[in-house]
Amino acid sequence: GDEVTILQKEEDVITIQPENIPLDIVFEDDSLIVVNKPSGMVVHPSKGHYSGTLVNALLYHSNSLSDSTSEEIYRPGLVHRIDKDTSGLILVAKNNFAHAKLASMFTDKTIHKTYLCIVKGNFSDENLEGRIENLIGRDTKDRKKMAVVKENGKLAISNYRVVEQVKDYSLVEVLIETGRTHQIRVHLKSINHPILGDVIYGSEDKNVKRQMLHAFKLEFLNPLDNKEYTFTGKLFDDFIEVAKNLKFDINKYII
Repeated sequence: GDEVTILQKEEDVITIQPENIPLDIVFEDDSLIVVNKPSGMVVHPSKGHYSGTLVNALLYHSNSLSDSTSEEIYRPGLVHRIDKDTSGLILVAKNNFAHAKLASMFTDKTIHKTYLCIVKGNFSDENLEGRIENLIGRDTKDRKKMAVVKENGKLAISNYRVVEQVKDYSLVEVLIETGRTHQIRVHLKSINHPILGDVIYGSEDKNVKRQMLHAFKLEFLNPLDNKEYTFTGKLFDDFIEVAKNLKFDINKYII
């Protein structure tokens, strides 16, 4: 005979507005867009970030974006993401067919993503190249951070190659086989080479305003036209300035 009343909280509805924000479009056709995202730009709207995101800019730029995502109101067009303070290439689908094809390529590891980063410390001669393979999951001490874990994590694989070393710093290319949250940042911290400027997994540096991590290259066989593509995202001025101040030969990466 009990009477039970259930109060259900209404979900917050986020309406995404198109915004006239300049974009560095590396490539565009009828199926996809490749964007070189600057550091500091959030990829999609979320709590606390309702405007000024990449998605807001994309909606202004294109009348056609895919909606085949698990949270389509938040992420139209987005096949993958990178962190707010990471710069570089992002692949965007303009229709649901393209989205499904491109997303399956990430799952099958047939899209090759190479990052360029500046890390703290120097590598020994026997460790100038390496493969980091382990599980990444939520940090049990801080749920906002990720960490290498022994259980309750997802497989994460990063391949790194040291390009150049100067006193106390190294310029490193990282090719990832998986795309876990904060993967490169966590992996490089795990081998005691945190990314310069990463205040979450490293330490603050007064001379660096953001983490020195850039999604530099995308390579894949496009299933939509069966052609091989290689895209490179130009380095932003802040990355180049830090690299030059540290005396790295960064000119070979300047497009």
